[in-house]
Amino acid sequence: MRVAEYTRYGSPEVVGIVERPEPHAVAREIRVRVHAACVGAADGAARSGTPWFARLAFGLRAPRRSVLGSDFAGIVDEVGPDVTRFAVGDRVFGAMGAAVGAHAEVLVVAESGAIAPLPAAVSMTDAAAACDGALTALPFLRDGAHLRPGQRVLVIGASGSVGAAAVQLAKHLGAHVSAVCGPAHVDLVASLGADRVVDRSTEDALGGPATYDVVFDAVAASTFRRARRALRPGGTYLTTVPSFAILLQQLTSRLGRRRAVILFTGLRKDADKAPDLEQLAALLAAGVLRPPIEREVALEQVAEGYRLVDSGHKGGSVVLRLVPAGAEARA
Repeated sequence: MRVAEYTRYGSPEVVGIVERPEPHAVAREIRVRVHAACVGAADGAARSGTPWFARLAFGLRAPRRSVLGSDFAGIVDEVGPDVTRFAVGDRVFGAMGAAVGAHAEVLVVAESGAIAPLPAAVSMTDAAAACDGALTALPFLRDGAHLRPGQRVLVIGASGSVGAAAVQLAKHLGAHVSAVCGPAHVDLVASLGADRVVDRSTEDALGGPATYDVVFDAVAASTFRRARRALRPGGTYLTTVPSFAILLQQLTSRLGRRRAVILFTGLRKDADKAPDLEQLAALLAAGVLRPPIEREVALEQVAEGYRLVDSGHKGGSVVLRLVPAGAEARA
């Protein structure tokens, strides 16, 4: 099988395609023929080794794991003994989390892992992209902000994979959503259902008179200090990007009337992720969730995928297609 492998930190070109023996499912494992996998921000940090604290997770001097990729969709083609949840031929999608390894043609996953059945109506590309964005946005809104119908939400970085999912999920949960993005993505974000789209090049969403119950900064474009003035009493500032400041503010803000929250959603237990995947599958099948796709690239173009992620200006997810969509349909 082919995998996208890297053995040292650096630019996108450090990732190359190599051949490896195909693994086999044992015990309570299943083997998945991967059709689509995402190149996400965490993959970019792991590949480059930046910021510096990324190496605490991925390896101080060199990468601990040479194949990246968490979010995937594919078809089960082998099951181990005692597997009862899945069968050969099942369409599935899921997230590997810190274990990574999804940038490969074949992937072995524990039956009890963060994996769920994929409805026939949902494409492999959309399924992988939902893991890339919505599997992060959902717990932030539900568990971090305790979002309720009628509340007002500001999403900063609304054109990225997490931000776009946050816009759609917040609307689904009954919130009024204002969404911030660059001028190139105003139409895209409007199509996601935002009540108001703010072009960051012409307006400062945090500097105006509007106030919000939740400010969800998906790209670390602001700070809790800046957002406080735009938060209503009892409001919550969410950010997906760790820093010493936000970790300290998460502790100290508990004593105040406005909270700062960061969640490490990728480190959640598989048992917590699996029900979320089943919920996302239902939302995808119903058309409630429509993950935007910046570009699909073939496995051998993985370096181009990383360049798109590194640019910081993508609209939605970058997806590796390991099996062409036409071949999937014929299968």
